[in-house]
Amino acid sequence: MFRGFYTVGSGMIAQQRRTEMLANNMANANTPGFKAEQSSIRSFPEMFMSNLNATRIPTEKGLNLKGLSPVGELSTGVYMQETMPLFTQGSLRETGLTTDIALIEGNLPVNEETGEKGALFFRLENGAGNELYTRNGNFTLDAAGNLTNPMGHYVLDSNGQRIQLQNDNFSISDAGIIMQDGAAVATLGVSFAEQPSALMKQGNGLFASNDGNLPGAQNNSYSFQQGYLEASNVDAGRTMTDMLAAYRAFEANQKILQAYDRSMEKAVEIGRVN
Repeated sequence: MFRGFYTVGSGMIAQQRRTEMLANNMANANTPGFKAEQSSIRSFPEMFMSNLNATRIPTEKGLNLKGLSPVGELSTGVYMQETMPLFTQGSLRETGLTTDIALIEGNLPVNEETGEKGALFFRLENGAGNELYTRNGNFTLDAAGNLTNPMGHYVLDSNGQRIQLQNDNFSISDAGIIMQDGAAVATLGVSFAEQPSALMKQGNGLFASNDGNLPGAQNNSYSFQQGYLEASNVDAGRTMTDMLAAYRAFEANQKILQAYDRSMEKAVEIGRVN
C-alpha cells in the first residue's frame, strides 16, 4: 500500500514539472530566437519481488530450509528527464529595423555518434569578458555605438572583437558584412556547436560552452537577413495539447492517491474495531 503512495506521488511530481516546462514554452511563444524545451517521462528501474518462506524438513533437529517464491515485478515510479532545448530554425518575422538581424541556417552537419544536428549562434561577450551565444538577433546600439543585445552584452565580429558603429544607418549583406558610409566595418561572428545539447542554458535565450569558446562556422552554412527576427520555434497548438494531456495525467494520479487514502482510512477503522 505504501509503495503505491510513492509511485503515484512520483507520477504527480513528474507531470507537474512537465506542465511547468510547457507553460514556460507557451509564455515564450513570441520571444525572438527562443528554443522550445522538451523532455520525456521515464520509469525508474523495476524491482523483482520475491516471497521469503521456509520449508520444515522432518529431521531429528527440525531443520528449516529457506527459499524464495517469485511474486513479480514492481514499478518504483517515474521521473521527468532533464529538459533540453529543441534547436530547430524558427520562422522569420519582418520588423523593418536595421538593428534586427535573423541568422538563417544552411546545410549543417550531423554528429555521426549521437545523430544530433549542429546549431549556429551569434557570438556575444558579457561584462566579465566571457563569450555567450544566442539566436535572438534583436540588437541595438548603446551610448558608445557598440552593437549589443537587449541585456547589454556586446555582439562580436568574426575576429571576436566588439562591433562599433556610428549610428543605426548601416546595411548587412547575406554573408554578414556590415557596411556603413560605403565602407566595410566588420563581419558578424557566427559560432557552430557540433553538439548543442551540451551547451549550458544561461537564461534570456543565452547559452554558454563548457569546453571553451565554440569554433567559427563555415561561411557557406548560413546567411543573414537584416530587418527580420527569427521567431520562437514553439508550436503553440501542440504545446497547449501537451499541457492538457499532462493535466489529465496529473488528475488521474490524484484520483488514485485519493483511493489509496480512503483504503488506509478503512484499514484504520477495521483495526480499531478489532
